Amino acid sequence: MQIIISDSSCLIDLHKASLLEAFVCLPYEVCVPDVILESELLSFSAEEKKALQDMGLKVLELPGDGLLSVQNLRRESPVLSVNDCFACILAERHIGSVLLTGDGDLRLISQARGIEVHGILWCMDMIHAAETATVRQIHDALTIFATDATVRLPAATLAKFIKKFGDLL
Repeated sequence: MQIIISDSSCLIDLHKASLLEAFVCLPYEVCVPDVILESELLSFSAEEKKALQDMGLKVLELPGDGLLSVQNLRRESPVLSVNDCFACILAERHIGSVLLTGDGDLRLISQARGIEVHGILWCMDMIHAAETATVRQIHDALTIFATDATVRLPAATLAKFIKKFGDLL
């Protein structure tokens, strides 16, 4: 089963749109670095974090030599946060995995390292294909994204997705 390593931005956006369960139920092994679960998902209650893990979300740690790789990547790419580096290195170590991120710098650096990278709109397509949420739920989520200033998606691309799923209603 293919692995998805997620950074915090997509998980936070999916949480806002009430699609986290639909995401975790995709036919992938959905994972998050332990440091991100503990330090960046502060809007998630302890009960929500446990429920996600009960649904199948895996929490991954890096061994000692992985920490050295994180430090080296952080030195090479100071635009990345330490937690971004954890997500990148975990994805790099899990050959064939997908890195899920909404961060443009993390996307570019990870792709340059040969990692497959996708964002929240790809998730919408995967959720639809797997039928883990209804078209209405996906359309409503996209509408939430369009009105939320903290969700950073290209306006034209987001509008196309809203239309695509609106046409399916």
